[in-house]
Amino acid sequence: MRRPIAVVLAACLVLSGCGGGEGTSILGKETLVAGVRPDLPGIGLKRPDGTFEGLDVDVSRYLAERMGKKVRFVPALARDRERLLREGDVDMVLTFWLEPEWTQRLAFAGPYLLSYQDILVRAGEKDVKGVRDLRGRKICAVTGSGAAEAVTVERQVPAVPVAARSYDDCMTMLRDGRIDAITTNDTILAGLKTRQGDGFRLLNARFGERRTGIAIRKGDPGGCEALNRAITQMYQDGTMAEFMHKWFGTSGLDLSDVEVPQFEGCL
Repeated sequence: MRRPIAVVLAACLVLSGCGGGEGTSILGKETLVAGVRPDLPGIGLKRPDGTFEGLDVDVSRYLAERMGKKVRFVPALARDRERLLREGDVDMVLTFWLEPEWTQRLAFAGPYLLSYQDILVRAGEKDVKGVRDLRGRKICAVTGSGAAEAVTVERQVPAVPVAARSYDDCMTMLRDGRIDAITTNDTILAGLKTRQGDGFRLLNARFGERRTGIAIRKGDPGGCEALNRAITQMYQDGTMAEFMHKWFGTSGLDLSDVEVPQFEGCL
């Protein structure tokens, strides 16, 4: 006996969205669950009371409001973020580099931020002026971030990666001399430096443009396009420039040109 078409469609929507994707669209959710970093001052930081602050928190709230939705936050360390998406614990994860290894497995809105990789050293360090000077030096390698590999593999600089669980661990090791440098997005380093104050120096080496996107599950082009529209509005109405100055205005980061990034396109 043939079931009514309406019943089939309803069951299909409940199960998977009927599009071959990995879950229902974020467009159907009243509250978006955003995975943000809990360990990056200025980007995403978990306060002692359990709430979150930082650029990614402000961006998530803005995008959700533009889409007519609420948002709540969960911590997403670099090593956990893909698993959180795949298991459905979050709907989107911010601070995700748009790299081929990720775009093969996940979908991305944005990028919502263009930045460069940079280097943070102790204030008294005079011999490290750029990425080539990291040869033979110990650099922090946060599990799942890929930043250390951008030095040792992409640029083939024979630095010595030292594993760490978080950038808080990196700062502790840099402070006590167990490593010589931290390298990652300039915005991440600017946030770390602003929080720690004196004793550290951002080199402004600016190598390797980093396109930072919002990871979502594959099979949701409608949700991706809605996020991209909201990102465009965030730049056009000046909100993104306000966010950047709010979190990095005293860090020495060049904030003179905050323009809408070119999107990758939604698949």
